[in-house]
Amino acid sequence: MPTASRPWLASYPAEIPHKLSYPDIALYELLIQTAAANPHSPALFFMGKEITYEQLLTECYRFANALRQLGVNKGDRVAVMLPNIPQSVIAYYGALLAGATVVQTNPLYTERELLHQMTDSGARVIICLDLLYPRVKQVKDETALEHVIVTGIKDYLPLAKKIFYPFVQWKQRQRVRVREGERAGVYAFVSLLARSSPDPVRSPVDTQNDIALIQYTGGTTGKAKGAMLTHASLVANVMQCGAWFYKARRGEERILAAVPFFHVYGMTVAMNFGIYMAAKLILVPRFDTNMMLKLIDDQKPTVFPGAPTMYVGLLNHPDLTKYSISSIKACLSGSAPLPVEVQQKFEALTGGRLVEGYGLTECSPVTHANPIWGRRINGSIGLPWPDTECRVVDIETGEEVPPGQVGELCIRGPQVMKGYWNKEEETYACLQDGWFFTGDMCTMDENGYFYIVDRKKDMIIAGGFNIYPREIEEVLYEHPAIREAVVIGVPDEYRGETVKAYIVVRENEGVTEEELDTYCRQKLAAFKVPRIYEFRDELPKTAVGKILRRALIEEEKGKLQTK
Repeated sequence: MPTASRPWLASYPAEIPHKLSYPDIALYELLIQTAAANPHSPALFFMGKEITYEQLLTECYRFANALRQLGVNKGDRVAVMLPNIPQSVIAYYGALLAGATVVQTNPLYTERELLHQMTDSGARVIICLDLLYPRVKQVKDETALEHVIVTGIKDYLPLAKKIFYPFVQWKQRQRVRVREGERAGVYAFVSLLARSSPDPVRSPVDTQNDIALIQYTGGTTGKAKGAMLTHASLVANVMQCGAWFYKARRGEERILAAVPFFHVYGMTVAMNFGIYMAAKLILVPRFDTNMMLKLIDDQKPTVFPGAPTMYVGLLNHPDLTKYSISSIKACLSGSAPLPVEVQQKFEALTGGRLVEGYGLTECSPVTHANPIWGRRINGSIGLPWPDTECRVVDIETGEEVPPGQVGELCIRGPQVMKGYWNKEEETYACLQDGWFFTGDMCTMDENGYFYIVDRKKDMIIAGGFNIYPREIEEVLYEHPAIREAVVIGVPDEYRGETVKAYIVVRENEGVTEEELDTYCRQKLAAFKVPRIYEFRDELPKTAVGKILRRALIEEEKGKLQTK
């Protein structure tokens, strides 16, 4: 693509190169290289306990050898169903060292969602929290899972907290007893590692073709699809991230890891980038504003990748002024649009920079961001990252449109996925000649800044989570009292968007909001459950009977305009 068709390059700060050189290495080499250069530097901080890079790598070697003892071979899928705790990093890199493909799994998933992901991926092993084990046990026999490795929050706590933690669980009635045994295929994480060899192990990798990660993302059908991300694509996005954070200093940064690692954004921008930079990862297993403010005040993070809801939550905390958050120098906000007032207030309090970016699971995930230390434009997702080509095309003709005109955003670059797992038709529909058709409608200005104006897909982004209406609608349609249902996203000051369901009840049937809420929580992760229900006698439809979702969206917009 000629330079003239990449106007964003002229808008780059002088410190950001137009092209990068990408090492032909497996993703796990980032950890090996960092541990060799910084063995005694802190890698992880978790609730008072520090783990050095040398210790982290040794634990990863132990886990890799344990997987091999369980018969895990190259290319086998290993699912990780954990929050941000040391075990999530160990399991992730240990699985890669063993030659496995990681399947990141949301700990909030219900049995129904977990069953689909395990069945589709064909995972042979899963690592989960003890509190989540009952869900895994419920679906295990319907999947290819042979081994379940169970761990607990207390496993990597400091001694004093480790002793106290069981009493906290008992008080909260959360203790789950897991019977370990090889015959049952259930293993305790800590004891499995203790009897495993710490000898170095690294499976040979074809970086361009071997799949490091199957990361699930939804689609217009409501069925989650697994994006196949290679070692090369994930390493490339880390290098691009490094170029954008050009003021970051290797071995000196402290990253507040509040974005979940099971989300591709947290996995790349916090975990993988942090390890590449020999940073100290301050692990946050659950977003809680009280805990976050105490961590920031105590651990003095310098980098805080997050979602707008996180920044809003901190800014609205009644005791914010009692804590110092001025250590934060750089924040990349993703997953949802960043309100201008949030950006301005957060920067005033920290003295750092908070900029908006954009990415997709299929792109490892980051493709665009406003310059952290340069010209940024409010309302824009910023500029394409180095080596990331972008086109805005007419959805009817496929022809590229001029600056200022709306079209579909298409992306090509080293971070783009290989395709969807076992879904050739879906892959072909959105990935052609290396170009990924995002489904997002946007414009580009003459300086190369991009602006998302709409989504071709009906995806809802609430609190940083991607939510697909069709999946929720399928659950609602299973309810015996519901005749018709349609789901949309409506504006929400805190979550960005929230889920609203329009319901038409069957004749001579009745159901309440409370009953539907209980019903949905049994079948959907909490963040997908509708927060608003509206009962109607009928829904707007086309001449052929298709429900007009867009009409309801426009109706909601009209309500806002009249307020």
